[in-house]
Amino acid sequence: MRAIILSAGQGKRLLPLTADAPKCLLAVQDDVSVLEFQLQTLAACGIGEVSVIVGFGAELVEKALRIRPIPGLTVRTVYNPFYAQSDNLATAWLARSEMSDDFLLLNGDTLFTAEVLKRLLASPDAPLTLTINVKDVYDDDDMKVSLKDGTRLTAVGKKLSADQVDGESIGLMLFRGSGGQAFRTALETAIREPEALKLWYLSVINRLSDSLRIETADITGMWWGEIDSSDDLTEVRKALSTGSLNESRASYGK
Repeated sequence: MRAIILSAGQGKRLLPLTADAPKCLLAVQDDVSVLEFQLQTLAACGIGEVSVIVGFGAELVEKALRIRPIPGLTVRTVYNPFYAQSDNLATAWLARSEMSDDFLLLNGDTLFTAEVLKRLLASPDAPLTLTINVKDVYDDDDMKVSLKDGTRLTAVGKKLSADQVDGESIGLMLFRGSGGQAFRTALETAIREPEALKLWYLSVINRLSDSLRIETADITGMWWGEIDSSDDLTEVRKALSTGSLNESRASYGK
């Protein structure tokens, strides 16, 4: 199985830390970067191939990959020349040639333990499975999900009303069988829309939920982190430095 990591963005909300290098190269544990942590976790779970979609600071990312290769892992990069003008739907569309067979798709700023990934990989077979976390309160910036029958996704987006919210997507998903082709086809349609450069790829997942069986894997209680701000970075570094990975992200929020 392969994985695709969407790491084309600069991470402007982290300026000035990301003035000269992208968010994915920020150190989170000693000198281990966000990207290296992700690659280590993927390798530990038996993933053999990874495609990293790069943009801002692409040469720096590629240099880091050359200098510190992960044993047993084949990593290649795909360049997104539109990273400064687009959101991650375009980045996902540019990665469509990498979406063959079964694959994982993850955001370039999402960190998680091997326990989280193993839970996803062990989930019941479905064309698409989203990894979700459940907490008491959700922020405006959370990518919220609505479920049917406990696990079946019916909607995903930031603007779901409170009575619709059953959890949040953590930015890690698994495509199996027909799921990858359905996603590629939907991306091809979405990229032609006038507002495409301003959309998230999860808007495509939201649309697919009407026609494709999309299941969820609940990892509540397991550690994960998403780095959007300097506060997020501080919390992730603290958790990794103290080894407090038995605490879920829900304990500190975003």
